[in-house]
Amino acid sequence: MAKTKIEWTENTWNPITGCTKISSGCRFCYAEIMARRLKAMGQQKYRNGFKLTLHPETLQEPYQWRKPKMVFVNSMSDLFHKDVPIWFIQKVFQVIKENPHHVFQVLTKRADILKYYNSEGWLEWPHNLWMGVTVEDESVVNRIEKLRNTGARVKFLSCEPLLGPLHYLDLKGIDWVIVGGESGRTPRPMKAEWVLEIKEKCRKANVAFYFKQWGGTNKKKNGRLLNGKRYDSMPELLIN
Repeated sequence: MAKTKIEWTENTWNPITGCTKISSGCRFCYAEIMARRLKAMGQQKYRNGFKLTLHPETLQEPYQWRKPKMVFVNSMSDLFHKDVPIWFIQKVFQVIKENPHHVFQVLTKRADILKYYNSEGWLEWPHNLWMGVTVEDESVVNRIEKLRNTGARVKFLSCEPLLGPLHYLDLKGIDWVIVGGESGRTPRPMKAEWVLEIKEKCRKANVAFYFKQWGGTNKKKNGRLLNGKRYDSMPELLIN
């Protein structure tokens, strides 16, 4: 477990590291850059760089955390990557179930694999697991329906990096939406009207709305105010 600067969580836990690109939101993957840096620093966990690697030794870590925590699972990978065996996913789910005083947030771009494992009955959904999918533009809105049909108690969307408008965003059955712009050396732009449209859809659907950042080459300077206000709502009533 590690403390993180990701605004919508508190800690990260990485039983898997490494991934492969699957959609436009992956182009400037922060995890890939970080993994290469950590490998260069000689960190054993990142000896394979950004090649997908399982770390079964980390599965015991949550049992050592006494104080309740909000934990982003696999900030450096994707739990539902095609090369992650179902038995390992099931082990991660079991660890989450056996640590009910923590909230575990899982985010995937592989909604098709998520849907398949769920429909086959291979996943038992702990009450403290928040399941999300990334929706960066209209080309991947079909991920939402696949998430909606799972047994996750809390379902959320990460619209980050938001790369286009989401005019056809359907928030039925969704509890939380995170929106953020891309950052880094060559970030793709995010328009304010895209963000405001999502915020209004959340208001009408009574869905918690979290604006993470404007992004850009200087994300700290650009900040996370939207029309002069911070939006950091979370599905707090569903934590317990």
